[in-house]
Amino acid sequence: MPPTTLKVSGMTCNHCVMAVSKALTKMPGVEAADVSLEKAQAVVKGSADAQALIAAVKQEGYEATVQA
Repeated sequence: MPPTTLKVSGMTCNHCVMAVSKALTKMPGVEAADVSLEKAQAVVKGSADAQALIAAVKQEGYEATVQA
């Protein structure tokens, strides 16, 4: 299964990156999450549903959309 790439907005520092990364890696079906402040994105490997990933990011206070 190809990774899901999310465009994440609202991250301003490494603490933000850690918060998003932690929220994503706690999700069922997530094998790994690579969150980049510079690219404002998260690349998530695993079988988790994209909408569930977006909801997890939003719960941390950031906005996310699926990046094509």
